[in-house]
Amino acid sequence: MRKKDLKRLPRCSCVVVAAGSSSRMGGDKLALTLGGRPVLERTLDALERSAYIDEIVVVTRSEKIPAVAREVSDCGFKKVKCVAEGGADRTQSAWRGVCECSEEAELIAIHDAARPLVTEEIIARAVLAAAERGAAAPAVKVKDTVRQARGGRVLRTLERDELFLMQTPQVFRAGLIRAALGDAARLGLSLTDDCAAVMLMDAEVFLVEGSEENLKLTTPADVYAAEAILEARDENRTGL
Repeated sequence: MRKKDLKRLPRCSCVVVAAGSSSRMGGDKLALTLGGRPVLERTLDALERSAYIDEIVVVTRSEKIPAVAREVSDCGFKKVKCVAEGGADRTQSAWRGVCECSEEAELIAIHDAARPLVTEEIIARAVLAAAERGAAAPAVKVKDTVRQARGGRVLRTLERDELFLMQTPQVFRAGLIRAALGDAARLGLSLTDDCAAVMLMDAEVFLVEGSEENLKLTTPADVYAAEAILEARDENRTGL
């Protein structure tokens, strides 16, 4: 992996979307402890340590702003510019976060707060690809057979080699994502990720290699998987 060339790589701000309801988890998943540390702390720490991220904006629910701001302060995260209030859905929250990013940002990354196991390699691949091509996101290939169905009846089998599971951080040239999310927010569109917004503008999105370890914590089963991944990483570091 190439090291960051500070003279050539555009300045990158990262919006961390942390305004979800955690309804499928049954509680605030960002407050859960993972390997002895809160999930949100792990996510912010990964971004704080990355040489490819210059600034962080955290977007969360209004009632959580004081607690998140305190966590940021207690952990000493120096890249966090602000903790802002999110919107009614993910698209609105991402847009509000983008509005808080510095005007000097040439690239803007958007990352799920519930992906605490993102690595420096994944961040670097996405940022470098976006700097070169305008919009990039990590993804992993679908491994299982996928069929489209309606009402419990199979309609067709989808071509697995052309299907990918999208991850974050998704990274874009600042002007592109500002325009795309601004339009989506004004139209009241609720999109599942930010690549969808730029694709509505007929902009191309390029995929980079993600990782199955870069999972999103959605259900309790995901937490068990994340704990196992952390244990394996610790064992690899200690040589056990």
